[in-house]
Amino acid sequence: MSVEEEAKQVVRRYVEAFNRGDMNTLRALLAEEAEIQGVFGKGLFEKIEPIWRQLIEGYGMQLDIQSLIAEGNVVAARYVESGTFRAPAFGHQPTGKSYELVAMEWFEIEDGKIKRRWGTRDSAAQARQLGIPLGA
Repeated sequence: MSVEEEAKQVVRRYVEAFNRGDMNTLRALLAEEAEIQGVFGKGLFEKIEPIWRQLIEGYGMQLDIQSLIAEGNVVAARYVESGTFRAPAFGHQPTGKSYELVAMEWFEIEDGKIKRRWGTRDSAAQARQLGIPLGA
C-alpha cells in the first residue's frame, strides 16, 4: 500500500470512530502531541474532546466522506456533515432541527497516526439550520 493510501486509511478510521462517538479510538488514532484545530479553537485531545462530545452527542454530527485527496502523508477530506440537535450543547437547549453542510478537514499523518488536523465548516449556516440565534 502506498504512503497516500495508508494516510487515507487513517482518515477513514478517524471518520468511522467520530461517527460512532468512539473517543477511545479517536485518542488512539492521534499522535501523543497531536494538534487539533477547528472552528471552536485548537489544542491537544484533552481540550478538544469536550467540544467533540457536544458536537456528537448534542448535534448528532455525522461525517460522510465525499472525497479524500492525499499527497505523501497529507490528506484533504471533503465531507457532507449532518446532524440533528437532540441534546443540550454549547449552552443551548435542543431544537430538534437538522442541518447539512459541506465541511473540510486537513490531516498530517505520521507513523500511522494523526499528527495535525485542521477543520472548517460554515458554523453560521449550521446555527441557522439548527435554530440557534446567531451571536448567542
